Amino acid sequence: MHPPPRLTLRLPSTYNSSMRLLLRCSFVLLFMSAVAVAAEAQQPSQTPPPPAAAAPPQQEQGDTKPAPQQPEENPKQAPPLKVTTGLVHLVAAVSDRRNNFITDLDQKDFRIFEDGKPQDIKFFGRQTDLPLRIGMLLDTSNSIRERLHFEKDASIDFLDSVIRRHKDQAFLMTFDNEPEVIQDFTGDVGTLTQAIEKQRAGGGTSLNDAIYAAAQKLVNAPMPDGPNPEVRRVLVVFSDGEDNLSDRALSESIEMAERCEVSIYSISTSTDWVAVTTSDRPHKMFKTPGDEILEKFAVQTGGRVFFPYKVDDLAESFQDIGAELRSQYFIAYAPSVPPDGKYRKIQVDIADRKGLTVRTRKGYFATETPGGLGPPAK
Repeated sequence: MHPPPRLTLRLPSTYNSSMRLLLRCSFVLLFMSAVAVAAEAQQPSQTPPPPAAAAPPQQEQGDTKPAPQQPEENPKQAPPLKVTTGLVHLVAAVSDRRNNFITDLDQKDFRIFEDGKPQDIKFFGRQTDLPLRIGMLLDTSNSIRERLHFEKDASIDFLDSVIRRHKDQAFLMTFDNEPEVIQDFTGDVGTLTQAIEKQRAGGGTSLNDAIYAAAQKLVNAPMPDGPNPEVRRVLVVFSDGEDNLSDRALSESIEMAERCEVSIYSISTSTDWVAVTTSDRPHKMFKTPGDEILEKFAVQTGGRVFFPYKVDDLAESFQDIGAELRSQYFIAYAPSVPPDGKYRKIQVDIADRKGLTVRTRKGYFATETPGGLGPPAK
């Protein structure tokens, strides 16, 4: 056998010796680099892989099972609110023919109907002493100028009768051309009184907008300290019921109050009276269109409406409101029909006991979370 041909690198004679030496060194370096790369590829990697928890788990294509999620640790996080997702929440007050509140009823005494169909109660309890979160709405438009003094006195009397120091809180909102928060949440009746006394009348009336905005503010009310963050949300409206500037419709404002689980107590300041004066307390026989609107707000949300002739007529009524707010029942049920976005009527009856009246909201919009707090999803 002939030996393999010998490969000889020949450089032109024109290159000098220095150039030849440089080229030879370059070939040697290239050869050594190739050997080092090949050796490194054959050795196992010495860098440890990252821990499994450092990266979120991947979900393979076609796999319908959701990947588990790691809970976030937050030792300073506040206790979560008690939210019963998918349930309709009701706060009900029960009274007899003499307006005495009935507080000894049990779950078996209540019957719930949604659009005429009976519903099963999932949760039941007596809410006898919950902290109150109250929105005070004062109409400061031109239409109530003559009774603004009445509004001020009545609202101050209400706060004196209902607010308990270090437990209940209220905010003050006025409305004329637009709603405006004058005093934020506070439990100091003196601070609220000073804010009320400074108000002046003027401008148009945006009642619907004010109720819409106040209901949203009550959703974000400060919660009490302690393990139980439950509160009772109430809106007290002093107005003649007229509205000539709101962007929101009456139905939108009622819907927002229902979604936010706010009960509205309306105090009419209308001066149009047809009354029977044979008794010590005149009784209003004719309701203005504004009176009927105030009544609708109250009835639809489970509150009450009052038609006082003078401030003294309200003293006993305010005491009744305070007692009512602390003598109520909490009821939650799961609708038998899936959510469809439509309005559903609610009826609450008391079984086997005649002469009792139940006040609670009259319906709700069947969204995905009918009992949850907050504004409607856009």
